[in-house]
Amino acid sequence: MSIKRITPDEAAELLGQGWTYVDVRSVPEFDQGHPEGAYNVPFLHRAGQGMVPNPDFMKVMQTAFPKDAKLVVGCRSGARSLRAAEALVAQGYENVIDMRGGFAGELDAANRLACDGWQQRSLPISRTAQPGRAYRDLESKP
Repeated sequence: MSIKRITPDEAAELLGQGWTYVDVRSVPEFDQGHPEGAYNVPFLHRAGQGMVPNPDFMKVMQTAFPKDAKLVVGCRSGARSLRAAEALVAQGYENVIDMRGGFAGELDAANRLACDGWQQRSLPISRTAQPGRAYRDLESKP
């Protein structure tokens, strides 16, 4: 099944219609700024100079969101979120949409901006997670 991909403006519109934004960037990336109201469930964690898979990603998602939740998934530029969205659909999630451009914008093969990110569109940003939406809160739920 292919994942529907939308722009940040389309994502903001869906959030106003009851969809939930899940930011799959690492905790430090999320803490530097994220779409207002976002939940943070990292698909990958920072480790040294690179990134490693979060072994608890699916467990945290399944604890926090039912399989019929309406989820918009985003990351820094759109690559991680697409992989996370594919993983969620493979586990039975029914309403998952990937946000192209992520938070910082999607670059093409020539390193040109292919799709504005949330930040470039001047959409609402926060540096503080709402209660219960930070990864440390979500991962500690039974």
